[in-house]
Amino acid sequence: MTETQLLSGDDFETLFTSFQSSAFRLEARESYYEQDELKAFLEFGPRAIPDDFLHEWYHLMRSHADAGREVRRVRVVSEPHSDYTRFGLWLSERNVTAGEDIRYLPRPQAEALRLPTIDYWLLDSTRMYILRFTDDDNLLGGELVTDPDVLRQALEWRDIAWEHAIPRAEYALSHPPVDR
Repeated sequence: MTETQLLSGDDFETLFTSFQSSAFRLEARESYYEQDELKAFLEFGPRAIPDDFLHEWYHLMRSHADAGREVRRVRVVSEPHSDYTRFGLWLSERNVTAGEDIRYLPRPQAEALRLPTIDYWLLDSTRMYILRFTDDDNLLGGELVTDPDVLRQALEWRDIAWEHAIPRAEYALSHPPVDR
């Protein structure tokens, strides 16, 4: 039986200061909550996004990298890209500069690999949080999953996704997020 708990707000944010060595995120959604920034990006391009956007996150990622902790993501994306994916691909350069390791996996390949269509975080390979969203892409929080079989499956998905995904720099060369 699976025991679940939905963490949100400050409790959810604490997850990203509580892991000891590694954090992994599988992102399978087509869009997320940064809708105002997306609109500005589409209308005015990258210059519309302030340099301090997500500054606290980037500072935290830099501190993890400096301490030898790894934060990795695999983003499952549709091709051609949605507007949000182009925005996220552009923005991810900041994430990588801050110390995250991000890779991209085309959606048909993820489906062929039988990866899930859920978003989740794995912390220290021992804690899994399935992310729950509203219909309009706002994050509700993370649902703690304690079932060992589900955790083992999530670790397998992580390894498969990571092995087949393309590093951000390489992916961006062949899929530029903005017109050059």
